[in-house]
Amino acid sequence: MKIISINAGSSSLKFSLFDMKDEHVIASGLFERIGIEGSNYTIKFNGEKITQEIELSTHVDAVNILLDKLTDLNIISSLDEIDGVGHRIVQGKDLFQESVIVTDEVMEKLEEIKGFAPLHNPANMLGIEAFRKVLPNVPMVAVFDTAFHQTMDKTTYLYPVPYSWYEDYGVRKYGAHGTSHRYITETVKKILGREAFRLISCHIGNGGSITAIKDGVCVDTSMGFTPLAGIMMGTRSGDIDPSVIPYVMEKEGKNASEVIDDLNKRSGLFGMSEYSSDMRDIVEQCDMQNEKCLVARQKYVRRIVDYIAQYYVLLGGADVIVFTAGVGENSVPVRREICEKLACLGVKIDLDLNNQRGEITKISTEDSSIAVYIIPTDEELMIARDTLHLIHR
Repeated sequence: MKIISINAGSSSLKFSLFDMKDEHVIASGLFERIGIEGSNYTIKFNGEKITQEIELSTHVDAVNILLDKLTDLNIISSLDEIDGVGHRIVQGKDLFQESVIVTDEVMEKLEEIKGFAPLHNPANMLGIEAFRKVLPNVPMVAVFDTAFHQTMDKTTYLYPVPYSWYEDYGVRKYGAHGTSHRYITETVKKILGREAFRLISCHIGNGGSITAIKDGVCVDTSMGFTPLAGIMMGTRSGDIDPSVIPYVMEKEGKNASEVIDDLNKRSGLFGMSEYSSDMRDIVEQCDMQNEKCLVARQKYVRRIVDYIAQYYVLLGGADVIVFTAGVGENSVPVRREICEKLACLGVKIDLDLNNQRGEITKISTEDSSIAVYIIPTDEELMIARDTLHLIHR
């Protein structure tokens, strides 16, 4: 069984082709600048990497070229080998509590809720529409970032605002990165060999969220109505006093959308450091005693520690803390600083074991009260697994 996992953006299309017999990646790649001058693609397979500039007017063009290349390069012998295509969808609201086979009815529902993720859902839908046009007889599956968080209790996902906002407009916490947090949960389940455990999953990259998980289900998560809420991120502010928005609007003569844009794209590490949104750059500047970068890094760590501590209390303790995504998997000093601040909870890590990047590694010591792991996330594989499961079902 061969499954393609797709993550479509407004001008991009990322793919991974899996052989589900052993879940290995046969090929992967990225089509960029779709509909923009200078469009190109990169395909990796068998240790090779092919890059070419080519005109890509629409996502259908990208899909056609992708499928042509899969056969032209003998990655697959024919399109008949493709058994299913799984698509990442950022926002499923509370309409989708699990992955689903794509039908016309599903597409109609996605159209109705696209305003809840205007930068992402319309782009994700373009990917589905392109593949449905080119491969009309191949099953398509929609996998939602928000689905894993649908197990949150009403007292958790509701905001303390007028109840009519929830009833009339759907204002509530939805969360994000659910596919990643679910992958981490399933991986921890295999490592521990049991179903019952308390997990704090730290997906920290340019975007980031912390999730409290008990016995395999989400109890709470740091992102909210949109991915702007929660911890400090690369360019996003995370939680702030909402009164800042009208104050800055008045001071700078901006409208609400412009200030929200600042909070999404010019805040976080980038905003505080006035240097970079990339933690690698921040760490390098900290070594050179750049004061703004030092403060930004300390704030970043503090916000993550705050959420871990909050979820430790919520779960009544924790059995496992996992670091994943770009910063979580690769930033040795950030992991160290977070764990040092969690020492009061009995967290202890081995500094040598922590000196690891991108590999499943237990970095806590034997006498640590909480097991701490690095686990590289694999959202594409999670999408492929769901696709295979639904096709068989």
